[in-house]
This record gives sequence, structure tokens and C-alpha cells, in this order.
Amino acid sequence: MPENGVPLTPKDNLMTASEVFQIARVFTRLGVDKIRLTGGEPLVRKDAAEIILSLSVLPVKLSITTNGILIDRYIENFKEAGLSSLNLSLDTLKRDQFLKITKRDEFDTVLNNIDLLLAEGFHVKINVVVQKGVNEKEILDFIEWTKNEAVHIRFIEFMPFAGNSWNKESIFSYKDILNRVQAIHSVEKLSDKPHATSKAFKVKGYKGTFAVISSMTDNFCASCNRLRLTANGKMKNCLFSKGEADLLTSFRKGEVIESIIRQCIQKKKAVHGGIENIQHLSDADRDIKNRSMILIGG
Repeated sequence: MPENGVPLTPKDNLMTASEVFQIARVFTRLGVDKIRLTGGEPLVRKDAAEIILSLSVLPVKLSITTNGILIDRYIENFKEAGLSSLNLSLDTLKRDQFLKITKRDEFDTVLNNIDLLLAEGFHVKINVVVQKGVNEKEILDFIEWTKNEAVHIRFIEFMPFAGNSWNKESIFSYKDILNRVQAIHSVEKLSDKPHATSKAFKVKGYKGTFAVISSMTDNFCASCNRLRLTANGKMKNCLFSKGEADLLTSFRKGEVIESIIRQCIQKKKAVHGGIENIQHLSDADRDIKNRSMILIGG
């Protein structure tokens, strides 16, 4: 999040809690069996608890990705909804670096909430976007966290989005990450689930696990079945897709949206939303014609 924030979308342009549920129900009728609330930060919505509890009645596995700051306020709602797995974004284990990256002094709050989740028996995944020259030296510190805690660390290659100051020299690759860990530890490969976006591993004898999301250097586009519905009701068939299908406008007109959903899926590009050789782009702000990650949400 930029220090001065981003322009807010007018409230009337966002899906209401009821619309989130009703449109999500259409997707489940078409075969979707997992829903993840993400962002931005999904828990900043005042009706977040209402949305979580309403979605919990659908025949899906429900999960959430959060920055962890508001976890303690919603943990009872998570339990009531049967939401047992959470992804938390945390790019550093150093307080000063956390403040530098996030522009927010909430390091202790996040760590305390992670401890709370683990103590309450939640499955906790920590999302770590690795950037060369920023936090790659902390990879082994994150790995050490898995020694005595049943936490799952997910290292993510730095991906290009408008406004995130990406450049190809910042990529610390899947192979770089794995080599860094294997230089110190004995690592075993774990089985990956069908359509997994991450490659899972474990340090032998450690309680937790780790994985790498190699979006840039070893993509998983051929098996990816993720779809995204943004907070203002636009459907993206890929995180990098330039095009978006407007479901909310049609829904509010009382139109059937199943055909729009199917057409959007059929237009999905083979790789990275149609961006060829994405790891060789020179400048994300110039070459990526997409929303910033902060504004994708969903």
C-alpha cells in the first residue's frame, strides 16, 4: 500500500454483502468449490463478518488472505464459519524492515495474531514476496520458523503490477530460493495437490513446511483454475488479464450472468494473461496494462 493510500472506489460501485453472496452462489452452481476472500485487505469492510458467515453456507471450502492486523477481532467469526485456513502476508521478520515495506507500525500486532491463530489450531500460511536486495537474506529465518511451529511458509516470486516498482533484477527465483535452503538443510519434496500454484517442501525433522510460488520463472498456467471476482464485481480469468467481465452491472439489471462467466473463462490466455516472456519485461509501470495489485482485490 502506498504511504498516501490509493483512490477509493465509490461505495455504490462495490458489491454489497448480499451481492457477494448471490454472485458467489452462481459460481458454486457452475462448479466452484473453493472461495478465498482477499484484497487489498478484506477485513477492512465493516460487513466482513456478514460476508464470511453468509459464504460459509455454500458448498465450498472457505479461506481468506489478510495482512493479519485485524485477526483478533474476527477470530470467533472464523470459527463460526468453519474457516480453518488463513494466508497472512508478511514479507519480513524484522520490525524496522516491516515498517519500511508496509509504511505501517503494526509488526507486533501481526505476530501476536499469528501466534493467536496457531494457538487456536488454525492452519496458517505465511505469504512472503521475495525481492532481491530487500528480504532474500531472511529466507533461512523464515525456514527456521517452521522448525517448532506448524506454520507453512510460501515464498512468492516478485510479480509485476502497475505501481509496484517491479523490475526484472528484483526477482529472486524459485531455483535461487530452493538453493538457498538446500545449502543449509536437508529438504524433501512433498506432494502437490492438483491445480496447486505452489511447489511444497519440508525440511526433514521440522514441524512446519514451506513452498515456492514460481509465477515468473516456472509458471503453472497450464493447470491453474483460479478465477477472481473483484470488489466492484469484475471477473478476471487471470491475475494478469487485461480484460475484465462486468458481472455486477448485468446482475443489477436482473440479467443471467452464467453466460458472461463462461465467455470470460473461454477467453483465458494460455500464459500470464497473454503477456509473453513476462520475466523479461523491463518496466512493469510501462509494460503492464492492468490494475495495481492493491486495486485487484476480490
